[in-house]
Amino acid sequence: MIDIQLIRDKPDLVKAGLNKRHIATDAVDVLIKLDKTRRSLLTEVEALKAERNTVSREIGKIKDKAERAKNIILMQKVGDQISTLDKKVHATQHKLDALIATIPNIPHTQVPLGKDESENVLVRTVGKKAIFNFKPLHHWDLGPKLNILNFEQGVKISGSRFYVLSGVGARLQRALISWMLDLHIQQGYVEKYTPFMVKSETLFASGQLPKFADNLYKDHQEDLYMVPTAEVPLTGLHMNEFLTAADLPIRYCAYSPCFRREKMSAGRDVRGIKRGHQFDKVEMYCFCKQQDSMQELEKMVADAEETCKQLGITHRVLQLCTGDLGFNAMISYDVEVWAPGCQEWLEVSSISNVGDFQARRANIKFRDEEGHKGYVHTLNGSGLGLPRTLIAVLETYQQADGSILIPEVLHPWMGGITKIDPPS
Repeated sequence: MIDIQLIRDKPDLVKAGLNKRHIATDAVDVLIKLDKTRRSLLTEVEALKAERNTVSREIGKIKDKAERAKNIILMQKVGDQISTLDKKVHATQHKLDALIATIPNIPHTQVPLGKDESENVLVRTVGKKAIFNFKPLHHWDLGPKLNILNFEQGVKISGSRFYVLSGVGARLQRALISWMLDLHIQQGYVEKYTPFMVKSETLFASGQLPKFADNLYKDHQEDLYMVPTAEVPLTGLHMNEFLTAADLPIRYCAYSPCFRREKMSAGRDVRGIKRGHQFDKVEMYCFCKQQDSMQELEKMVADAEETCKQLGITHRVLQLCTGDLGFNAMISYDVEVWAPGCQEWLEVSSISNVGDFQARRANIKFRDEEGHKGYVHTLNGSGLGLPRTLIAVLETYQQADGSILIPEVLHPWMGGITKIDPPS
């Protein structure tokens, strides 16, 4: 969340950041008013407590019983006033905390201005779009023809937007996940296997609650939610901890299934496996010092791109404009892969520098070499997300005879399988 001191000292800066996101700024004025009310109440209650402490010390010295009784009754009334004011402070603080939790991060000065995704900036394109001497198929045709993808079974057991991978298709998905994790380990990340269900405080710490409550799947008998991304438990690993400068940077990677209540419009992303309520993803995450976070962002983008390069799939990098920036992020890049069957670019990674936004919510601090304390900066990015990476592989490596070649880099994870052949 945003530092309340920043809102106090530079409200115009915060409002300017919200304006860049095309978000109303009324909440900033409400926050300032609530903060002034809270501080005024605190001043009043602290003065009464000081008065009560002073008089209480003197009561024992008063020899006149009537005078002593009078002061005791007076202090009881002061105690009642303190109790009433404490409740008002608590209520005001609750409103303040609830409101500030809804304010998104302030965009970095390097983020281009724009109203929505149509104004994101193309940074680079790596590779050329595949050219075939036959008409390439969509993955939703390829998969069923090869008996590796079944939509009907997914709908039968779970409903719309679910599917089943079979045989070599399931193995290819597993190979992609295992290979990505091993690649990120080589890039300097420590693998973590984290729970797929987390507490509400962990979701708050990562910035998912309260903003995205409607998109989460919850166990309503317990305070547990299915994770929407491994970013959530990875953020939670160091909640309420003090790290040392020598610890940083800390880089993690993790696989998890992701569960989201996707609200899909008719006619958009309704074919195939591009969007669903459950999907697999490998996540990269970093805790670092403030002065290192932009450098870590560049590393994370490069690490995600390396995944695309080694798979041999064409990709491009976009810098998100202010109107398309995620709630937590102060600066973000998307990596998109080209799907020649679908004839479209598919986002497989969104890499963000969150600054100290999550660390404030999660209370993750560090001490530098001089003993000064501060909040760490955190970064996150997919490395990569399935199933869109799978789509790009299937559609890029399809052959005229209906078979699909397995990218060479995945061969060690495929048990000797180098090609998916059509059923005879």
